[in-house]
Amino acid sequence: MKASNKPIWTRNFLGVSFVNLIVFITFYSLLTTLPIYVIYELKGTEAQAGLVVTVMLLSAILIRPFSGNLLQRFGKRNVLIASTSLFAFTSLGYIWIDQFIPLMILRFLHGFSFAILTTTTSTIAAETVPLERKGEGLGYFTMFMNIAIVIGPFIGLTLIQFISFHLLFVILSTFVVISVICAWLVRLQSQPAPVGSQSQSQPKRKLSIHDFFEFKAVPFSFIISLVAFAYAGILSFISVYAIEVGLEQVSGYFFLVFAVTMLVSRPYLGRLFDQRGAKIVILPSLIMYSIGFILLAFSQSAWLFLVAAGVIGIGYGSLMPLFLSLATESVAANRTGHATATFFTLYDSGVAAGSFILGLMVPWMGFSNLFFFLAAFVLVILVSFQFLNNRVEVAKVKKVNVNKISG
Repeated sequence: MKASNKPIWTRNFLGVSFVNLIVFITFYSLLTTLPIYVIYELKGTEAQAGLVVTVMLLSAILIRPFSGNLLQRFGKRNVLIASTSLFAFTSLGYIWIDQFIPLMILRFLHGFSFAILTTTTSTIAAETVPLERKGEGLGYFTMFMNIAIVIGPFIGLTLIQFISFHLLFVILSTFVVISVICAWLVRLQSQPAPVGSQSQSQPKRKLSIHDFFEFKAVPFSFIISLVAFAYAGILSFISVYAIEVGLEQVSGYFFLVFAVTMLVSRPYLGRLFDQRGAKIVILPSLIMYSIGFILLAFSQSAWLFLVAAGVIGIGYGSLMPLFLSLATESVAANRTGHATATFFTLYDSGVAAGSFILGLMVPWMGFSNLFFFLAAFVLVILVSFQFLNNRVEVAKVKKVNVNKISG
């Protein structure tokens, strides 16, 4: 596959990328500081602190299936502006919240706008980058999100050492306004058909499951849900594991190393994906992902702990954009939004299921055995992907042969 000279860094691509960056910085900043806010400011319990995180993810899972239909009905730019504005508006709500139940309601509403917004930005990015450079382009796009994984917690956890939570919420809300400006800068050629403008020759049809899910995108989306299930072991337990093995002083550097290796490797792996295909990149990445968990299980020293972070960053780092590329390539152009919504619905579900199930496994397995289990689990993912990819390649060959015969 020859490399394309078509540009990736267009105005629209930059616009949605910066929207994603700002939104995820805010998301991760709140993700790491709100549990502290609940326990120390609202005098809540650890369980309530966990619920503040879970409820937003739950609402995101519930609304994502509707996102594709919203994009098709109202147009991507309109939904982008509306969802970014709603995200900014709900971000302002934290300034006045000082009780747990209203905070839970606000988090639930915040999850709605977050899910629609991130589905929209991913859909626009997938359609904006040249088809021949989709792996590379989506790698750059999700790189903005990975930068936020480092910047968001750093900003939040650093600021609350010097300022009040109230002032932190004011700063984050002001910051989010910039994302609304970036959303307005996006210009898309295609516009939605006016609501109610359905041709008289086409009878109105009832909503069906296809208005919410794109089943052609499910196979690769299911694989990424398994990847996310394993990743939940990192998100949920890495800081607790670091304390258990006496490495709490370097735990803050885990995601820094993780992000750096991800950012360095992703452009190269994205280009390799575009030029050589999925198997040549995804299979080694899954092997690296598995090795990273094994190293983590053995981590009793700071250097091995951070080496594990780097290996996991390389292994996991490119899987999301590459599987997103495969999922969106498998559908017609007018179903890209539905495919993206399906993809992230299953990804979020994988993280949510992983956080819950792995949390139940830790008490009787211990962290080291849990990471060994996840290393083996990733190898099962590898076999599943190999089986699925072989079926896809066979189907492509058959399609080419049929086209040659009919031609």
